[in-house]
Parts: sequence; C-alpha cells; structure tokens
Amino acid sequence: MLRPGLYRGPAGGGHGPGPRPASRAVGWHDPVVTIARFKDLCMDASDALQLAGFWAQVLGAQVTDLGDRSARIDMRQGPAANDSIWVDPVPEPRTGKTRVHLDVRLAQPDPAPLLAAGATVVRDPGADPWWVLADPDGNEFCAFPPRAEAGSQPGVFELVVDCADALAQARWWARIVGGRVAGDDGGSYVVDAAGFPWRYWVFQPVPEPKTVKNRVHWDVDLTGDGCAALVDAGARVLRQPGGDISWWVLADPEGNEFCAFPPRRPG
Repeated sequence: MLRPGLYRGPAGGGHGPGPRPASRAVGWHDPVVTIARFKDLCMDASDALQLAGFWAQVLGAQVTDLGDRSARIDMRQGPAANDSIWVDPVPEPRTGKTRVHLDVRLAQPDPAPLLAAGATVVRDPGADPWWVLADPDGNEFCAFPPRAEAGSQPGVFELVVDCADALAQARWWARIVGGRVAGDDGGSYVVDAAGFPWRYWVFQPVPEPKTVKNRVHWDVDLTGDGCAALVDAGARVLRQPGGDISWWVLADPEGNEFCAFPPRRPG
C-alpha cells in the first residue's frame, strides 16, 4: 500500500507520480513492440463465491458461479469487454501485504456502503485523502472520494503494483502490452495499454521485497504463438501448458506472477 506522503496520483487523484524531482524522469513515449494484450484480473480467495459477491456489490456488477467453487465478476457496463474479474479458491491462507491492488472511486463522500458490504477500515484518510480498506478476504484496496472532473466515475479507475523499481516495471510492461509511460523513480504509470480496461496502471516503489505469491494477478493474451518473446524480454516460465491448464504461468522481472494465453483462434 502506498506509503503516506510518498507521492500523489495522476492529476492529484490516485497513486501515479505527481510533480517531484526525478533522477530518471521520463515523458510519454510509445513502445515499439507489443507482445501481448491485457486480458483480465484474477483474485485468489479462501471463499471465492463470497469474495466475488462482495466485489460485485461494490462495483455494481454481476456474479457468475462457474460451478467449481470459482466465480467471474462481469461489469454491467464499461469501456472494455475484458474488465471481468475472475475469483478462484486456493488452499493457502493470505499472508503478508497485498502487493497488487485496485483503487476505487466512491460514489459518495465516505465508504459506508463498502463497509456495509463487508469491507473493514485499515486506515482512515490523513496526509493522503483516501481510505485504505480490506475486503472480506483481507486484501487491501484504496477508496477515493468522488471527484467533479469530467470522466471521473465511481468504480475501479486504476490497478496498482508494488515494485522495487517502479519505472523499470512500467517500462517493461509497456513494452509487453503497449501504452505510454510517465513517471520517475518515485512512481510511474502506464496508460492506453492494449486491452487495459481502467484509466491508469500504476507502479509504485516500496521498500520491502516480494516474498510470497501474489493473491491478485493479471492475465494476458499473446499476440504470437508461444511465450518465447516474453522470455526474451525478461519473463521467467513458472509452468508450461499441460494437465489442467492450456496457458503459461510466468513471472515478470520482479517476480509478479501472470498467465499468458495463446492467441484466440476463430471458432
């Protein structure tokens, strides 16, 4: 979770980098290579149906019970067809801090509806004007008060990833899925990544290293056959397709797990 006072969000509204001196500042740029498209977000859960029900209530979405103790959350309307969230049961309990989380824009000045749905308060607004909450499975997320600016709607507006080197991570993922990068050593973000359904993909620096599997991860659709281009770019293969999966499980340069699916074939 963002450290108080570390930096402010894009235009002061989230976790992206605000004005500050930069030792490696970058402006907007367009990557040359696009290896994949952002596909969707996935959450591990002790009780997937309960967690899916919570997030569906928070986001005004609907839940599909997939019949195997897992669920899918589908937004009733949104900017992209791939803003679904998959929730899967896992045997291991949640341990450690959530290193990947969502930021949500509230529809009213306080998070009372989220608390009524089952969220708990981790931190009230202080130096940073947002709440840090936890969902029923203990995953932290941030809830921001409403904003009057055009295009600022209630719901998810950014995905936030903790990093050792935020700028390097933003550049790496922009190379993989396209988009434009802005930021510096104090935090970076990507916009217009292929398939990305929200406004900002934020990479924020934190002092602690990653030590356990992420409870939240994202999937990508490959634009070419196989994952050789991802490996050449610096990804590491954790599991090959086979058995009960038809996709690759990989880790990015900082160890964040993600799944890569082969190109979709007509029919």
